[in-house]
Amino acid sequence: IKMYAWEIPFGKMVAYARRKEINAIRKVSYIRGILLSFIMFLTRVSVFLSLVGYVLLQQVLTPEKAFVITAYYNILRTTMTVFFPQGISQLAEALVSIKRIQKFMLYEETDIVDKSVDNPNYPGSNQSTVVKDDEKTLNRKEAEKLFPSNGHATLSEAGIVMSHVKAKWDSNSSEYTLDDVNLRVQPGTLIAIIGPVGSGKSSLVQSILGELRPESGTIKVNGTFSYASQEPWLFTGTVRQNILFGQPMNRRRYQQVVKKCALERDFELLPYGDKTIVGERGASLSGGQKARISLARAVYRETSIYLLDDPLSAVDTHVGRHLFDQCMRGFLREHIVVLITHQLQFLQQADQIVIMEKGRVSAVGTYDSLRESGLDFANLLADPEKEEAVEEKSRSRSSSKVYSNRRNSEASLNSVADSYVEETPMQQQETQEEGKIGLELYQKYFRAGGGFLTFFIMLFFCMLSQLLASGGDWFLSYWVAKKGRDGKMYSANINKTRIDDTFASFNDTTTLPPTALPEQESTFMTLLRDVGVDMDAEMLDIYIFTAITVATVVITLARSFLFFNVAMKASTNLHNSMFRGITRAAMYFFNTNPAGRILNRFSKDMGQVDEILPSVMMDVIQIFLSLFGIVVVIAVVNPLFLLPTAILAILFYYLRSFYLQTSRDVKRLEAITRSPIYSHMAASLSGLSTIRAYGAQRVLIYEFDNYQDLHSSAFYMFISTSRAFGYWLDCCCIIYIAIITLSFFLFPPANGGDVGLAITQAMGMTGMVQWGMRQSAELENTMTAVERVVEYDDIEPEGELESPADKKPPKTWPEEGKIVFDELSLRYFPDPKAEYVLKSLNFVIKPREKVGIVGRTGAGKSSLINALFRLSYNDGSIVIDSRDTKEMGLHDLRSKVSIIPQEPVLFSGTMRYNLDPFDEYTDAKLWEALEEVKLKNVVAELPSGLQSKISEGGANFSVGQRQLVCLARAILRENRVLVLDEATANVDPQTDALIQLTIRDKFKNCTVLTIAHRLNTVMDSDKVLVMDAGQVVEFGTPYELLTKSEAKIFHGMVQQTGKSTAENLTRVAQKAHELNLKSKME
Repeated sequence: IKMYAWEIPFGKMVAYARRKEINAIRKVSYIRGILLSFIMFLTRVSVFLSLVGYVLLQQVLTPEKAFVITAYYNILRTTMTVFFPQGISQLAEALVSIKRIQKFMLYEETDIVDKSVDNPNYPGSNQSTVVKDDEKTLNRKEAEKLFPSNGHATLSEAGIVMSHVKAKWDSNSSEYTLDDVNLRVQPGTLIAIIGPVGSGKSSLVQSILGELRPESGTIKVNGTFSYASQEPWLFTGTVRQNILFGQPMNRRRYQQVVKKCALERDFELLPYGDKTIVGERGASLSGGQKARISLARAVYRETSIYLLDDPLSAVDTHVGRHLFDQCMRGFLREHIVVLITHQLQFLQQADQIVIMEKGRVSAVGTYDSLRESGLDFANLLADPEKEEAVEEKSRSRSSSKVYSNRRNSEASLNSVADSYVEETPMQQQETQEEGKIGLELYQKYFRAGGGFLTFFIMLFFCMLSQLLASGGDWFLSYWVAKKGRDGKMYSANINKTRIDDTFASFNDTTTLPPTALPEQESTFMTLLRDVGVDMDAEMLDIYIFTAITVATVVITLARSFLFFNVAMKASTNLHNSMFRGITRAAMYFFNTNPAGRILNRFSKDMGQVDEILPSVMMDVIQIFLSLFGIVVVIAVVNPLFLLPTAILAILFYYLRSFYLQTSRDVKRLEAITRSPIYSHMAASLSGLSTIRAYGAQRVLIYEFDNYQDLHSSAFYMFISTSRAFGYWLDCCCIIYIAIITLSFFLFPPANGGDVGLAITQAMGMTGMVQWGMRQSAELENTMTAVERVVEYDDIEPEGELESPADKKPPKTWPEEGKIVFDELSLRYFPDPKAEYVLKSLNFVIKPREKVGIVGRTGAGKSSLINALFRLSYNDGSIVIDSRDTKEMGLHDLRSKVSIIPQEPVLFSGTMRYNLDPFDEYTDAKLWEALEEVKLKNVVAELPSGLQSKISEGGANFSVGQRQLVCLARAILRENRVLVLDEATANVDPQTDALIQLTIRDKFKNCTVLTIAHRLNTVMDSDKVLVMDAGQVVEFGTPYELLTKSEAKIFHGMVQQTGKSTAENLTRVAQKAHELNLKSKME
């Protein structure tokens, strides 16, 4: 993304996804806001309806009755307003989560046998038979019948038999990935599998591993296997741990493997040798080093079958020759080796060659038989002299004898290298803040939510809501007390009236006529007025009480909606800032921080900011305002109550401070211990086929359990401290209520309503204070998530994306493509004292020159490209067409230099988006670019053409096809400078030749830098740059380096390819040299 200068379109894609997420969260938040508002008004509305209804039913309301009702609702308050609504919402959320887990658990499971050592159903390291067909895994007796009894592949020896196998990755696809494949691999055979890009070579290996299930046919594997994947899978740990991969340490075998995999020199160059920490995905290593470590892991494991998926493409010719001769033909001579390769110079030494095309095995045979068969593919095979082939074969066979009687050292088996762990450099730990949450963090949060004006408006609504609620409580007390006085007067007067009426009835013997009945109501009203009850004042009180209650409901809801709107805005802005910080971070940050750490912040921490924090903060604001209101009401009743209240407040403050010292850091620890879980899960998923092939499932599960236990213990400690805090708060609240209640016995008040009010308020305060203290502590604990999110906003960024006005290059820059490297040094670490990977490079690449860059793996070739794109820390300068790249914006530089990277990447989305995320080109232009790289037919066969979805990481395309997509991107951009970093490493020679023709045609007026291990791709270059240990050791035309150079390094590399190939390469270089001289003379 950085090298393509695609931060903006990918940022927009993330912003779009985030908008959809936040819209869903906002709806849920508003519902939570309503539920939280219930705490404020639901009890009050219930009391209001009960009391007003009681009065309207012409019942006499007394303080005793009123505050019994109030106390009853206060008892129900927590259940009605917190537990019941939360129970409903949390049950709904739990059901959603359970259904998602259920959906995952119901996916079809693999039938790959668990080869873990401690699996009782697997016979350990003994050879075993694995037979798969379209319906079932056969048992041993059934397998005996299927295996031929002619001695070629019996159950007593290793072998692979594939019979009429049809398989496809996508069950909905009409085309088979493997179509009617028949293959038999004999014991002790080195079989080379070759074929064009996308022909099904890797899928063939995956079917043997059991990752690709056959729809029909049978796959019979007799023996255990080891596997080196095409894209090397490394996990975070030392190089040694990556090679051993859970196997016991056998020092003799380990040293042999290191030597045979050409890792000795690399260990000398690495800062801690084989104890050097490898970053996630091997970030600190070159592509060749990663490939050889992956190969070493496969070779170290003692098995009968070795499946090697193109390990030679990432290394130079010298190392490639060493790996093939010393490792595959030497160390593994007695075993089955299935080697996928595009390196045709090694084919003559293979015992058997399989040619694949469009998912079918088009030809099988020895090198000689295929070369003489007249197949079209045979034209691509080199034609070395027979003597060389015989010499190479005899050399490789003799080398194998050295290891035919190798013995394992019993002593080394016992030295299961526990000691080296102590010497291993520590992996960079995730940073952890210390101390209390500062006011500045809250300021950042509310600033992200819309600024302080919005915050104060929201706070005003919160205070107004509380003022109305407390005012309603006070008015209730006033009204009830007034009703009590009126009730006493009414009782006394009504008794007197009844006595007078009784005496009058003896004197009046007439009865009331029926027409007098309608006047009974007015008579009753008259009677009430006679006994001293003013009905107009009564209704006025009810109207006032109603108005206060309705206003409380409306303002409380408005307050909640406003607050959650502010919270959602804060979440959106904090996420955007964090994502901006990530996209602007230097590559050093990604090399030293595993993906799990980053995912942890974007998932769990951001999830807490989105969903947990707003509810907790609203709860805290609401509770503390309510407590303030309660204290004021109690103080109005009896100011003496302020004394125990103040003592209680001080006690609570010290309890909270004591609790937070522990809980805050435990919460931070809980967040940090969560990151390894994410990292471990991501690494395990990316290397799942390798893990299964090695039978390391249980080892990985054990590691995962350890990470999970560590996180669970931190989380359990956090929950335990929270519960202990709640217990001590409860104890304090009980003592407080006892003091309030006893005080009324000692100092009886004049007004009974005041007693009821004070006690009910104090009882309400008990639960509220306990919950409020816990929530205030939870708020500070949850704010650690904001702290971690904001931390990523403060990551040190790269240089500016856009150039200053006076340094901005014109749109036509670079016009020529001249590149000057002046005293260039490069380091991967920000520390100026860090070791330089490139050291004082000085050379000039002329306009439109085609320069090949070669050298041993780890020599600094890809680092040179990092320097060109300013992905690391550069000293010195790189000048392109008289403009120092250090002084211009990164987008201005990177958008003008095209790159086909060493590890081709496709992104989730459509094929069109992968080619043109800015939507700058027409469909016709895109199809033209795809045709140039021979992918038009592949894309056209997809269900929706350019709009077809690409799987995550481009999994539905082979590595070679992904590299071709990257080449299509470069063709579309039409820049004057093109960089090819192993661009054709994973494609077959035929496709490679076509790509080279395309590059020469499309980029003939461009400056092209080509990093290559295939020397035939650079032999017709204008110049070749030879690098070693971060320095330029040779620089000149290929022919000059072959004939006149004193260092003879390039000459030696050419000779390593074999006599015949070296002669062919020399002829190509001579011809290119002569054409170059001729063009200069003209």
